[in-house]
Amino acid sequence: MNAAPPRVGLFGNIGSPNLGNEGSLDAVLDWLKRDHRDAIVDFMCIGPEKVKARYGVPAIPLNWYQRHEQASGLKAIVFKVLGKGIDAYRVASWVRKHDAVIVPGAGSLEVTLPIGPWFYPYAMFLVSVSGRVTGTKVALVSVGAGGARQRLTRLFITTAAKLAFYRSYRDPGSYEAMRQAGVDVTNDHVYPDLAFALRVPPAGPGDPLTVGVGIMGFYGNNEDRAQAAEINAAYKEKTKRFVRWLADSGYRIRLFPGDNSWDDAVLEEIVADLRAYRPDLEPMWAVADAVTSLDVLMREMAKVGTVVAIRYHNVLCALMLGKPTLSLSYASKHDFLMADMGLSEFCLPAKTFDVDQLIERFTELQGRSAELTRTMADRNAEKARLLDRQFAELSRLLFPARRRAQDPVLPRP
Repeated sequence: MNAAPPRVGLFGNIGSPNLGNEGSLDAVLDWLKRDHRDAIVDFMCIGPEKVKARYGVPAIPLNWYQRHEQASGLKAIVFKVLGKGIDAYRVASWVRKHDAVIVPGAGSLEVTLPIGPWFYPYAMFLVSVSGRVTGTKVALVSVGAGGARQRLTRLFITTAAKLAFYRSYRDPGSYEAMRQAGVDVTNDHVYPDLAFALRVPPAGPGDPLTVGVGIMGFYGNNEDRAQAAEINAAYKEKTKRFVRWLADSGYRIRLFPGDNSWDDAVLEEIVADLRAYRPDLEPMWAVADAVTSLDVLMREMAKVGTVVAIRYHNVLCALMLGKPTLSLSYASKHDFLMADMGLSEFCLPAKTFDVDQLIERFTELQGRSAELTRTMADRNAEKARLLDRQFAELSRLLFPARRRAQDPVLPRP
């Protein structure tokens, strides 16, 4: 007889406008539907209403304060402080109801973008502590990780990792960062980003004269807050110059966001700049595509011949499609991903890249497209195989007392 259906909680930055996080979640849900069809799933996440509407399952807010975000002044301060204590109770009460709680990928243990200790790092700390106290298995699956200079942020992240039941990392840099932080990584593994497990829509070479440009509301990393506005302005200006060069060189342009709350305004600004610079261009010469998921993003990217992108999962989706890709890197995760896919020379630093250098690398990328496409196809197949291995490992470790739903019942010999 099979054991009782597993109770599985999904925790983290889910239900947000970030397409990469949603793609990682979809990969985990596909595994649960395939191998544990009777699993009882619910969420504690950033966007509970979006999750309930999309998946039709229970979901509650990650933070108590989310319900009081309209508060201001002293009232807001009181609610924020009060909320941290309430969240400790809320998270523990939610975690204890489950056999396993899964944090599906994303940068769950990293601070590559501006973030304070009391938001996501504190939430990660609470879920791991709660798992250890209540006996629920907390699994950090193919997560991104990185060292933090801010002491409290580093404490929350490191403790969250140390107390988790299962840890795997999406690149060697994340593994090494946790090792250097004092986490015992003896039984940890490096597996590909969960998005590599997603189904890839049919994609040919695309139009060689159409370039996909991934856009981001880029303000530097967590250590760059004082220079955030300056970094953002420089990034936008250089991106505008590159897009103008593409148009002047006869390329059509499709622009893609990666987070609809942060990137849409930047995308519109770049399109407006090109229209002002080249009013003679037909409207369809430069298109800003609306995308709501990684699947939609990949279907739109399939139409282009080459991709230049800054958002990590924009880069990843282009690579999954076998598109010759140039990455603007704002964190080591870009560098590891591009090197692993055989494109390390096509990775430039987002904060300091030079437009002339970008054009030079882009031209080289175009000339080597056939060779690079073959390399990416081989490596994509290997990544999908490795993620199948990880999902089998998770089934064994998180639900050891039960068979997979589709396993046949065999007679004893």
